[in-house]
Amino acid sequence: MSLAAAASAHAAAALPPIDQSSAVYIVPVEPGVSYDDVVDSLKTNADGNNFVNPANFPIGDHMKQRGLTPEGPLEVRAFCNLGLGAEIMLDHPEFVVFAPCRIAIYQSKGQLYMALDRPSFDLKSIKNPTERAQKAALELERVLIDIIDKARKGDF
Repeated sequence: MSLAAAASAHAAAALPPIDQSSAVYIVPVEPGVSYDDVVDSLKTNADGNNFVNPANFPIGDHMKQRGLTPEGPLEVRAFCNLGLGAEIMLDHPEFVVFAPCRIAIYQSKGQLYMALDRPSFDLKSIKNPTERAQKAALELERVLIDIIDKARKGDF
């Protein structure tokens, strides 16, 4: 972690509230925390919470190959915790369409952001979700938000 990231980790702003009407939870990265700090923190904290990172989608790189110029990083990183995800998919195998969980990293107007596709919101697309699935989706989301919270500060 850079010295700037370490300093900002101690003075980080509170996480924004979750908009329960939106599938997307957006979190600004703290000043002084670089893209590399965010990526390293995501990897370390995801691993520490029993998540794997099976795929990354560098959408911005593909845009550049086509002559388009995104402002900065523009990518999606996939994360999977089969223990929690299986709790949902055992009752609702169709939920696999939302797997694995996705965290976007992007830049807009000079600010680096992360955004999460919220599992608990996705579960609303399933008819009559079981209590087990609802609890698992909330726990999955809670852990992912904790991982994002650490990454926005560059914490390991």
